[in-house]
Amino acid sequence: MVSKPVSGFCPFQQIGFYDCRFIMVNATKGLFISCDIPMAQFIVNMNAALPASQKFIIHVLDNTHFFVQPDVAGMIRSAISEFRDQNSYEKPT
Repeated sequence: MVSKPVSGFCPFQQIGFYDCRFIMVNATKGLFISCDIPMAQFIVNMNAALPASQKFIIHVLDNTHFFVQPDVAGMIRSAISEFRDQNSYEKPT
C-alpha cells in the first residue's frame, strides 16, 4: 500500500518516500570499534565498571562491533595495552 503524497515539497519523494511526516534523523558523533570476542568482552567489562555518568559505549552493534564516545579512544588503548602487558609471558633468563 502506497500512501498519497503530502502537500508541499518532500525531497524524499524522488526516491519513493511519499509520506515525509515520519522521517526523522538523529546523529551522534562516535568511534566505531571492531575487535575479536575476548577483547569485546574486556571493553564491555571496562564500561560496566564505570559509574553511569562515565559509561562510554553508545551502542553494541554485535559481538565484535561497538559504537563508543569519540573521546575514549586513548583510554581504551591504554587499558588494552596494560592488560596485554600484565598477561604476557616473558621467558626467564
